[in-house]
Amino acid sequence: MKIVHINNADNSGGAARAAYRIHNSLIEKALHSRMWVNYAKTGDWTVIGPTLRWEKAIKQMRSHLITPLLRTMQTQNNILHSPAILPSSWSKRINKSDFDIVNLHWIGGEMASVEDIGRIKKPVIWTLHDMWAFCGAEHYTLDKRWCDGYKKNNRLSNESGFDINRWTWKRKMKHWKNPFQIVAVSNWLAECAQNSVIMKDWPITTIPNCLNTDIWKPVDKVFARKLLGLPIDVPIVAFGTYGANSSYYKGFDLLVDALKHLGELTKDVELAIFGQSAPQENPDFGFNTNFMGHFYDDLSLRLFYSAVDMLVVPSRKEAFGQTASESMACGTPVVAFGATGLLDIVDHRTNGYLAKPFDTEDLASGINFILNSGNYDQLCKNAREKAVKKFDKDVVADKYLEIYSKILK
Repeated sequence: MKIVHINNADNSGGAARAAYRIHNSLIEKALHSRMWVNYAKTGDWTVIGPTLRWEKAIKQMRSHLITPLLRTMQTQNNILHSPAILPSSWSKRINKSDFDIVNLHWIGGEMASVEDIGRIKKPVIWTLHDMWAFCGAEHYTLDKRWCDGYKKNNRLSNESGFDINRWTWKRKMKHWKNPFQIVAVSNWLAECAQNSVIMKDWPITTIPNCLNTDIWKPVDKVFARKLLGLPIDVPIVAFGTYGANSSYYKGFDLLVDALKHLGELTKDVELAIFGQSAPQENPDFGFNTNFMGHFYDDLSLRLFYSAVDMLVVPSRKEAFGQTASESMACGTPVVAFGATGLLDIVDHRTNGYLAKPFDTEDLASGINFILNSGNYDQLCKNAREKAVKKFDKDVVADKYLEIYSKILK
């Protein structure tokens, strides 16, 4: 069995890391797996990307060429939009290859056109890492047009100009005549796909993102804090990129409000932010804040998760919640809203806390619950056990093997 994974990159972004991990887990199962990407950064010989300078330049230019088109639409949804209109030749390359199965992943950013995707003749499994495949051009949205159909009369009132989302959706409806096997990385995403106009009759299953729990495992907290320069004797609450570098869907504004409520409950805590260096003017969160910068390797992230007392993921929407699963693999509980993909990862008061969506007072209560839990060690143990049982690479690889075998019958 020969499998090729198609993704925009091999390690840049959450979807890329997830796809690359799946690819490697299959290789460890002695399968012939390759990965085709636009941006190859790992140096892994099983990942094939453009090698010539002019090829790389063209790939980088593609996403910028549609900027004039995107400017014809005015919208408050500042998430990435991919009209997928630029001509591409992935289908020709795929159809001529000797691969038995094509596993699509994140192919936005003008990597492949809607029309080209529809021309793939090989058996296709499409692992969804966001909502784009069953929406219009948007990768996430708060409206329900994907569920009701993109009509002229159901456009959001805060949008104007050319309706790129409706135009993109209509092209998908026209060119995607043969259903693909869909793999959603969470039950929430699977339910969305099943309720969508595009994929309502497509076969859909849920397989979570994986990680190597032999690598992603706890490190002694004191040791990790010393290495990272964090204080030893104070509880630390962690979260990811914030402010201008964070999208609306990541819920930074909700976290800020929750921290105000937390200040009414306790002052004995510090914050640690990863994915961003210290800004010129430090924001006042009401607590001493440690800016950790970017972590570019798994070992550094593992140290960070092990060093903190909890990870807060205040997202409005998460297809899965990869940082949450990584944190739990390192034995660190997670506090999040009980919504979307995070429902599959966090078990309320068992390995973390699921606040009422999107109640910031309850999110603060969740943080306080972890801080003052008389059962903290058990929460950590439960978090680790959940990650090993549900998200380990061998568990996930077996699920992919099962669906690959099924599609080839």
